Amino acid sequence: MNYQRLAVLLTCYNRKPKTLASLQALFNQELNAEVTIDVYLVDDGSTDGTATAVSQAYPQVKILQGNGSLFWNGGMRQAFAEALQQDYDYYLWLNDDTILYSNALNTLLETFQALGVQGEQRAIIAGSTCDPDTKALTYGGVVRRSRWRPIKFDLVKPDEQAQPCDTVNGNCVFIPRAVAQVVGNLDPAFTHYAGDYDYGLRAQKHGCTVWVAPGYVGTCSQNYQPGSKDNSPVNPGESFKKISQPKGLSVREQILHPLEEWKIFAQRHAGFLWPIYWLIPYRRLLWTSLRRSPQQNRVNA
Repeated sequence: MNYQRLAVLLTCYNRKPKTLASLQALFNQELNAEVTIDVYLVDDGSTDGTATAVSQAYPQVKILQGNGSLFWNGGMRQAFAEALQQDYDYYLWLNDDTILYSNALNTLLETFQALGVQGEQRAIIAGSTCDPDTKALTYGGVVRRSRWRPIKFDLVKPDEQAQPCDTVNGNCVFIPRAVAQVVGNLDPAFTHYAGDYDYGLRAQKHGCTVWVAPGYVGTCSQNYQPGSKDNSPVNPGESFKKISQPKGLSVREQILHPLEEWKIFAQRHAGFLWPIYWLIPYRRLLWTSLRRSPQQNRVNA
């Protein structure tokens, strides 16, 4: 029998019930007999007993210990690095709050095989997720909004057929060996956000393609909660301090990433006008800071 080996990669921190539920759905997959899965879970210093609970319920899971400061990109990078040493046929990024439908892995495998028939041997495939209550699209493949907004992305609503896209949310992503061999691991330049977007965009530069699988592969609630919509004064000092942290700052319409990490992302993927696109998300804070500085100088004088 020609076995196909799949490594499933997760990272977690103090979300024991969600992690266990995600693993339960993973191990309840309706897979063909020739497909085997190995699971790599990075526990980034959880204090809620996640690692112990997982090892008791699913002793086959390979648990790797983090240092407590890995966040999403760092944790997934550690899991990916461990799995790459075993040269699997396929790798699957899976968020520990994603609940896969029972046919999810078959859908991803069949999509990859169908694309292979079309000559797409180096294809990354994003699995779309929806909100468990509203069924609204939450994560999946994304496309650039326009040529004038090269690092602003919109979700692609899944259809009955696979669709091309520009890059991916990292919640459920299928990566074949041929892609991993040329793109490698997630980039350590990113801590929490942007590593998934960067990976898909780098893959395209290496001649790979990125796709959205047909339909939904599971559920996952939207983690991002927009910031306040009021017009209260912004304290630039406090805001820039929050932006410097790995999870950035949540504002009205988006998350402001750490400045240096977003700079790297813009340099790579926004073209020669990257300085403009790098600073656009921070324009409100920058303008407020500039306006306050003269006033502060007058007060200090």
